[in-house]
Amino acid sequence: MEYEIPRKIQTLGEDIHEHQLKYHNKTVLVSKEFTFDSAHHLHCYEGKCKSLHGHTYKLQVVMSGKVDARGLTIDFGDIKRIAKERVIDVLDHRYLNEVLPPMNTTAENMVVWMYEQLQAGLVEEGLYPAVRLEEVKLWETPTSYAAVTRSLMEEA
Repeated sequence: MEYEIPRKIQTLGEDIHEHQLKYHNKTVLVSKEFTFDSAHHLHCYEGKCKSLHGHTYKLQVVMSGKVDARGLTIDFGDIKRIAKERVIDVLDHRYLNEVLPPMNTTAENMVVWMYEQLQAGLVEEGLYPAVRLEEVKLWETPTSYAAVTRSLMEEA
């Protein structure tokens, strides 16, 4: 395979025009993943998780929307900022039983709380309803996760 150096860098207004930046009018999914470390224990549970222990959690956030005039649905930086402020910074290197609202700190409970926090961020920043939170997945281990979707959250 042969590699070539670009001869000319594309310039807005010369090689491409603003009306060409938006290629389509489809709804697309955008996703960002995060990791954080936390400790917790479970109540009313007879197993290893009854004892205080920690996890490296993985969080996946999936949003949907149509692209704007630039061809963007939501900037990945905005997803990162909202998730970091509302979820990651609250939970990273913390004792979950202490920082979350009163609940058993199961992945199933936590993922609903996370969805609520992220949705509130979209609403408060005026991004909703143009951008919708479609799915939140929380991996407690590399092979075990809990998830909620917009349709599941709207059922209640």
